[in-house]
Formats: sequence, structure tokens, C-alpha cells
Amino acid sequence: MNIVMASDHAGFELKTTLVETVKGLGHTVIDVGTDSTEPVDYPDFAVRLAAEILAGRAERGILLCGSGIGASVAANKIPGIRAGNCEDYYSAHQGVEHDDMNVLVLGGRIIGPMPAIEMCGAFLGARFTGEPRHERRLEKVRAIERDPAAVLGSISR
Repeated sequence: MNIVMASDHAGFELKTTLVETVKGLGHTVIDVGTDSTEPVDYPDFAVRLAAEILAGRAERGILLCGSGIGASVAANKIPGIRAGNCEDYYSAHQGVEHDDMNVLVLGGRIIGPMPAIEMCGAFLGARFTGEPRHERRLEKVRAIERDPAAVLGSISR
């Protein structure tokens, strides 16, 4: 599988470790930066990562920033990206199985190397179940992406 990876400066060191891990699992890595601990802005790298997935050059992505929160917020603004900021093994695979998560987000200042390695393996090994309840929920997410105003307008108070 082609995996795109990106980080800001706060996630750079952990990303370096994870690039080797992902390659070791037999995947091809597309690294879209950053390439140092010099301060940069996480939204720029969330967009670079998303572009690779949306263009079909990568099936999934792994995105890092200091806490994982900012990168997750930025990535989830992009239609077609379903990013999950995970801090445990279960969430890393369950997010794919139930929610068709295509981007694993990790906090480089929060997650240690061993849990991050385990989460990458869980994320990359998981498959969307396609169960009707999960398909139904995913379609509701897609509807929000297509027309958030219509979805918000449909809510009765």
C-alpha cells in the first residue's frame, strides 16, 4: 500500500521513526515533509498529505504534530479526509473498521515510539467492515461534507 506521511516540526522526530516502521511493514512511503525540527505550520502539511490521498497516489496517511489535535482539525476540513487523532491501539484499528478513517493522526509530543509503532501497524492492517450501520453513518458524514448548510438546516429545534 502507498502511505503518505507528513508532520510539522513537533512531529518530525517521531515521523522519522515511523517512516522506517511503515517501510518495514512492506508499504511504500511518500514523505511530504517537513524535513527538520525548524518551526513550520501544521495546516500546510495536512494539505500536502490530503492532496496525495485525494489524487489517488496514496491509500492512507499518517500525520503528526505536537499534540495531534491541530493536524487532525486541519485534515478534517478537507472533504474526503477522515482523520482520527489516536492515542491507543484500539482506536487506531477501530477508526478504520467502523469509520473508514484514512488518516491516522499522532501527537509527537504525546505518544512514545513503541505505542506509535503499534498504532501504525493496527491502522495499516485494518479494513473497513462495510457493515450496513457503518455504511449508513459514513454516508451521513459524506452528506455533511457535500452540503453542511443543508444538513444544519434540516435540524429541527
